[in-house]
Amino acid sequence: MDEKVTTPFVEKVNTRYLETLVGYNARRAALVIISEFMERMAIYDLRTVDFSVLSLITHNPGITSRQLCNTLGIQAPNLVGMVNTLEKRDLIKRLQHPHDGRAMGLYLTEVGEKMMRNAEKTAVQLEQQATSKLSVEERKTLMKLLKKIYK
Repeated sequence: MDEKVTTPFVEKVNTRYLETLVGYNARRAALVIISEFMERMAIYDLRTVDFSVLSLITHNPGITSRQLCNTLGIQAPNLVGMVNTLEKRDLIKRLQHPHDGRAMGLYLTEVGEKMMRNAEKTAVQLEQQATSKLSVEERKTLMKLLKKIYK
């Protein structure tokens, strides 16, 4: 006689354990924001890392490639191609660093400044929408807690 074996069927997925993990929750939230961020930055032809590099140059005119690498955790060989591409797009320019003759400072061009004003406005709008379920105080607390993890 054949014995009938029943295998359980999952009607509702149990994520209770995963939801106790900071990494899981941070990654899920990041995926929601990053995918929308990538869509919105496509009009500027910017990837997430391009935006980060350009934003640092925007707020730190004359920043060096070494400083960018250290701040963003990017390997120098990966940054070289990115800087070359941004320069070819006339978004940034390299100028001799005033204090270190071996280093080049990175600056936005006029085209880069205009684009970054718009791109940063777009980023702010996305952040406001993505965190609309949080109160102002909750958002500040979230930012403070996330920074405690990586700083």
